[in-house]
Amino acid sequence: MRYAVLGTGVVGRTIAGKLTSLGHEVAVGTRDPQATLARIEPDGYGNPPYSQWQAEHPQVRLETFADAAAHCEVVVNTTAGLRSLDVLHSAGAANLAGKLVIDIANPLDFSRGMPPSLDPVDTDSLGERIQRAFPDAKVVKTLNTMNAKIMVDPARVPGAHTVFVSGDDAGAKEAVTELLASFGWPTGDIIDLGDITTARGAEMLLPIWLRLYGALGNADFNFHIQGAHHSA
Repeated sequence: MRYAVLGTGVVGRTIAGKLTSLGHEVAVGTRDPQATLARIEPDGYGNPPYSQWQAEHPQVRLETFADAAAHCEVVVNTTAGLRSLDVLHSAGAANLAGKLVIDIANPLDFSRGMPPSLDPVDTDSLGERIQRAFPDAKVVKTLNTMNAKIMVDPARVPGAHTVFVSGDDAGAKEAVTELLASFGWPTGDIIDLGDITTARGAEMLLPIWLRLYGALGNADFNFHIQGAHHSA
């Protein structure tokens, strides 16, 4: 399968690396590949520059958003939520039409400081906005409720814990469920919440996720349907 992972941050790198390890063909999308590779400083979170990761994953191509989306079968949005629509427009509506678009982003708004709020929230969601903006795409929201390491290795958290999927297209959700299973998620722990409007609930878990992170001092936890688990 050919995947375009939009975004060069930790989530994008983690997803791209996992997909590659499973034998998929992967291109990472960025606004300006040359500028991305030219950066030598750590990012704002202290992560090493993308060029270092790229050197360790030479089989992953780095392309513009449009080129990555044009040559893939599945698009994965891992960009910052408030920029996701701009990025997807840069990728091109024609390059998204008819394709599965997996939305992992959260609409975190840092304009009022920490912890961030959500925009939109409650009566709308980023997943819905993406689906409205690209009606010919098949948008599925998933994996946004956890740390990137857990996304691709759910066994990091002991015991049963849950991942959600939201989307209007049943076939697209089935394809995402199969992908999650290949990441190690037991099918019994993958809950189909319903249509894309249910992404509101999944996105609204982020405020409690952030506060758990602040209280526990690490991000190695994930939500269970009845509470939360965490590990050191």
